[in-house]
Amino acid sequence: MEAQQIGIVDMGSNSIRFVIYKVDHLASYQEILNLKVTARLSTYITKEGKMTKEGINVIIDTLKKFETVVTDFDLTEIRGVATAAVRNATNQLDIIHAINERTPFTISILSEEEEAYYGYLAITNSTNIHEGVTVDIGGGSTEITYYKNRVLKHSHSFPFGAITLKKRFVENNSPTKEEWQNIRQFLQDQYDKLPWLKGKKVPVIGIGGSARNIALVHQNYISYPLSGLHQYEMSKEDVSSIQEKLSSLPFKKREKVDGLSKDRADIILPAIAAIEELIHYVQSNEFIVSNKGLRDGLFYEILLKPMEVTHFPDVTNESFYQLAINFRLNDDHQRRISVLSSYLAHELLQLNEIELSEMDFKHLKWGANVFYLGHAINPESQSQHSFYLLTNQSIDGLSHIERLTIAFLSSFKSRSQLYQYAVPYRHWISKEELSKFELMGSILKLSYAFDVSKRDVVQRLEVTNQSKLTLTVNVFYRGEFYFESFHANKYKKHLERCLNKSIHLEFIEES
Repeated sequence: MEAQQIGIVDMGSNSIRFVIYKVDHLASYQEILNLKVTARLSTYITKEGKMTKEGINVIIDTLKKFETVVTDFDLTEIRGVATAAVRNATNQLDIIHAINERTPFTISILSEEEEAYYGYLAITNSTNIHEGVTVDIGGGSTEITYYKNRVLKHSHSFPFGAITLKKRFVENNSPTKEEWQNIRQFLQDQYDKLPWLKGKKVPVIGIGGSARNIALVHQNYISYPLSGLHQYEMSKEDVSSIQEKLSSLPFKKREKVDGLSKDRADIILPAIAAIEELIHYVQSNEFIVSNKGLRDGLFYEILLKPMEVTHFPDVTNESFYQLAINFRLNDDHQRRISVLSSYLAHELLQLNEIELSEMDFKHLKWGANVFYLGHAINPESQSQHSFYLLTNQSIDGLSHIERLTIAFLSSFKSRSQLYQYAVPYRHWISKEELSKFELMGSILKLSYAFDVSKRDVVQRLEVTNQSKLTLTVNVFYRGEFYFESFHANKYKKHLERCLNKSIHLEFIEES
């Protein structure tokens, strides 16, 4: 793939963003710039539906600010889109004409269907949720989709958002009891127009700033120990508890709540109401927050277009590929750790020495893919850096508990180190689970030893039951095996402790 720098201008009803993604020749990508202006374009729409000159000037001034940044980047493509505020304005042609005349940007107006589609595209390319309802509450519109097996089944765009709900129903900064009732009745009536949505009993996935703010407030409220918002899970009771907490606060105090953006303090309650009523209508108990949205959907479309596909074949595998590239991992070495750990685990399973599920084997593979990832930061403290890196960044396609599992496995150094890492998460992880992580981590560390020189010396492994207290691991090798033998005999103690047996390593030259 040719290296690219792709710029996205996302002109929403509440904010206008300019995001730049960098893509290298290996198709490794990352967001390198994210600039935001809180424009509140919906507030510049008159009763007749026309955007005022002041609103148009806000757009022009914002784009000119972005223009000063563009000159410092070698952008290969810029995609600019506008959503509800411009789409619904009766003078949208005047707005586009002003943009074309006074700025270098080209802005296209997304239809309601297109806006919903790009939100769906963002979710299905960045999560492992194969069936769900997405909701993107913007300032002036709300997009809802239903998909199954990553295929879009239905979509709809409502002409209301957090700002317009506030403007229509709430006179001050906090809804009165009567205003709450009016908002909720209005939302129920609107959702009743979507019979394909009722009672689906699938996760509701929130897109956009309001959804992220709800999650951030909740994480701060419960002192959540993991970093990252993407695929953060809340129950319907969690969502209601945040609504009740924020509703009980005077506006000035609400502005200071940790996790809540000050510029959303006045519109967050109508947004939560829209989410609560949707959860109720879908009959779901899961609200999952996405850190990906419209602009990510636009980016995925551009990235995948040369391959003539709309989706990554497997989101999780793609994420581990991106991690491997970003942290300069040796792909052959990580693959050998994966193969050898699979050999060892299956051999032990056949001898009834261990019990691992199909999902455990999947976790073992993922852990091998990034085993000692932290070596790229500092070899001396590679275990600590591995655990920190994996618990402090989202990994697309993994739930938070799966990400924590991979962090435990891929950073395994010793039992004492594992238990030290586990301290902040003990209310999540049982003793039995920790014991399993120790076992799987020990298998990975011994497999790491079998390729410590990164020369593909060890070809395969066989395990035999020598006695009730001893296992023999036949290690078939080619070439000089001194370093593999030295480190394997050093690291085998961790697996011996888990199995409560001695392990004898027999190195056998492969013909």
